[in-house]
Formats: sequence, C-alpha cells, structure tokens
Amino acid sequence: MSDQNADATAEFTITRIFDAPRDLVWRAWTDPDEAARWWHPEGVSSPREHVTIDPRVGGTYRYLMINDENGAEFPTGGTYLEVDEPKKLVFTWGDPGDSVDTAPRITVTLADRGDKTEMTFHLVGIPGFKGDGNVYDGWESAFDVLDKVYRGE
Repeated sequence: MSDQNADATAEFTITRIFDAPRDLVWRAWTDPDEAARWWHPEGVSSPREHVTIDPRVGGTYRYLMINDENGAEFPTGGTYLEVDEPKKLVFTWGDPGDSVDTAPRITVTLADRGDKTEMTFHLVGIPGFKGDGNVYDGWESAFDVLDKVYRGE
C-alpha cells in the first residue's frame, strides 16, 4: 500500500482450500466480527472496534492492523466494486481514501468443494511472490490465521 498508483502489470494469485462451507468463508470476508479475527498476518491484530464493512457495490471497508510487538499501526481500506454473494467479491485495497481508479484491486472467488471451499485470491497492482516478506507473504499468513479459525485454534 502506498500513495503511488497501483502497477496494473504487477499481480499475483493465491489459491487455498478451507475446511469450511462457502457461506462461512463468505462471512469471513464480509462480516466485521469475523474479519477482525483474521484480517491480519500472524503477529498482528485487527481490533474489532477498528473494523467496518459495508459489503455492497460502492460500499467501503476499513480496518486497522496493529503490530503485536511494537504497536505500529497500518490503516487499510477500500471500496467494493462487485459483490456476488456467496461467489465473488471485487474491491480496492490500500490506504483509506486511496482513489478507486488507482488503488490495487482484489478479486476473491469462492467455489464449493463438498463441505470445503476453494478460495482464489487475485491481487492486481502490487507485485508479489512466495517469500517476498511483503504483501504476498502477509496475505498467505492471514490465510493461515483464517485456517486456524476454522480449526478452532
């Protein structure tokens, strides 16, 4: 996330299978109580009182990630561009107040896989790769946190 325009040529995809039905994974993305549990990598928290979500086209979301060790704060937010419950979300992702036209975009698609859900997460506007120590690894870690939520940890 930065004040610079998103690089439309930079992108990455992460696919995960969660041991949860699609409606639960959808709620993880659209319910502030659920999002507060995992919208952060390990070692970081997203206090519930700092999570707001209005999951409709043109609606916005905001959350604050706080580093558990040093208290550094990372305000994050965006605007919903497409909402197709319970299959697909498209939204901007960046600093609160970033322009819809220039902010990175995330597409989340959810597919039923029996009693599990396959999630495809695609981010356009920021480069990423496994082991980058940055955005890709942060999202991978957040998905690990979500997986632990579903396992009751």
